[in-house]
Amino acid sequence: MSSQNESLESIKKDVIHCVLCGLSIARKNAVPGSGGTSRKIILIGEAPGKNEDETGSPFVGSAGKILDQALIDAGIERKEIYITNVVKCRPPNNRVPTDGEIEICTREYLKKEIDIISPKIICILGATALKSILGLKYMTSYRGRIVNRPPLKYFITYHPAATIYNNKLKQIFFEDIQKLAKIVNAQDHRIDKFFPT
Repeated sequence: MSSQNESLESIKKDVIHCVLCGLSIARKNAVPGSGGTSRKIILIGEAPGKNEDETGSPFVGSAGKILDQALIDAGIERKEIYITNVVKCRPPNNRVPTDGEIEICTREYLKKEIDIISPKIICILGATALKSILGLKYMTSYRGRIVNRPPLKYFITYHPAATIYNNKLKQIFFEDIQKLAKIVNAQDHRIDKFFPT
């Protein structure tokens, strides 16, 4: 096992046993990030939902099925990319995580995941993740675009859960994941030639 995988495994264990905020009281399972790191891509959502809380794995419910299909259509294998959430435990009734919950999980886990993987690109899924990670509002202003925060680059799109009952958003989401695939497959990795910032 590489030192990178060992470090991610250590974070996984810490997440599973975390009691740093009140979300640990109501959860069934904490949900650490999972997947591979060979493509140097991280997808970050908001927080686990009911299915994720049941299984302890990210993106396994209806939204996860949409994400899986979008990745398949774009020629990206889920096992090659790392998928995680800003917050690692399900907030009660799927409410939006509080600033305190976000701060703890980001400091203790998300920043460490990013540092270990050193991704070529981070795909932010949804408005809560956008605000939590980059401090930006108004998803429609950034969706489908790259945001540069050296040394990291972020690609912004909807959370797949937002597309479940909206076919228009679903089509846009699938197109965005296609854009993501084109970016990461570019031989020279010059992201700016695809989308100006």
